[in-house]
Amino acid sequence: MITRDEAIRTALSIAAIQQDDGGVPWPEGHVDAWNHVECLMAMSVAGLREPVAKGYDWLAEHQRDDGSWAMKVVDGVATEPGGESNHAAYIAAGVWHHHLVTGDQGFTERRWPMVKSALDYVVGLQTERGEIVWERDARGRPSSYALLTGCASIHQGLRCGVLLADHLGDPQPHWELAADRLAHVLAAHPEAFADKSRYSMDWYYPVLGGAVRGAAAVELLEREWGTFVVPGLGIRCVADQPWVTGAETCELALALDALGDRERALRLFADVQHLRHEDGSYWTGWQFVNRRHFPHERSGYTAAAVVLAADALSGLSAAGGLFRDVSAVSVSPADRSLCGCAAVQA
Repeated sequence: MITRDEAIRTALSIAAIQQDDGGVPWPEGHVDAWNHVECLMAMSVAGLREPVAKGYDWLAEHQRDDGSWAMKVVDGVATEPGGESNHAAYIAAGVWHHHLVTGDQGFTERRWPMVKSALDYVVGLQTERGEIVWERDARGRPSSYALLTGCASIHQGLRCGVLLADHLGDPQPHWELAADRLAHVLAAHPEAFADKSRYSMDWYYPVLGGAVRGAAAVELLEREWGTFVVPGLGIRCVADQPWVTGAETCELALALDALGDRERALRLFADVQHLRHEDGSYWTGWQFVNRRHFPHERSGYTAAAVVLAADALSGLSAAGGLFRDVSAVSVSPADRSLCGCAAVQA
């Protein structure tokens, strides 16, 4: 495990790349809401109040009237204007996480309208079967397909939104029903999603996002363990490439921790520390045939995943159980049919 001081140093490496307007960019220079929120969560764990506040101000300023954010923003300008459903959903996870870390009721109440608008945008993209399509384009047209990783993350966002709604006394039952329907599809209908199975995220994200737990989750992870896990180095980003990545490895550690498999979670977390830079930041990945960092960059989202995994494994903050505690609730088919959200045809 890294120490608390080392985790804070890693969070400070994220704050160092934050832009003046509050956005936390990719190494390429653009900001997207999902990775931005993950970086804010890591900085919250480290107690970096000012950059976190600036980051949530950025989200409020860039949210659009329909509740979404542009896929990519560069210097305050939307360069890819479509709105991804999983980007919008993760705002709820971020705000709930911040509430757990800080207990700041005023912050939670101020950001609640942003969360409501975002999650209503998300459930408006749910199909009759239950999956949620991945985007609405710049002209407002929904995509024709859904992504498994994105939907698994959306499931977590919806569950966090329900917890926020209940905490604030403003129940949103249509979100809960949408999450139940989505969990069912994630667990039982792989045909609902575009085939991205060569990516490790499609393997472990149903567990990480809470849609699949218990024996089914253990079986799911065992199924492809040998495909993606490289002992001593981490996990592959893509099944057919000799490339391990820090963010994916830490997310798998979070998924294992959520199942109570602490031993393997700690082992993976330790394995990926070869990516740590002396300033506390993390290289994105390692190409283990060429023995080079690939891509040759240190990314904020990788550092953020490390801090969140460290929090779950060593209890750095009151939000360390976020990924353990947000999981699917069993409902009957009859209950699922009562979902009052608007459905789109994919």
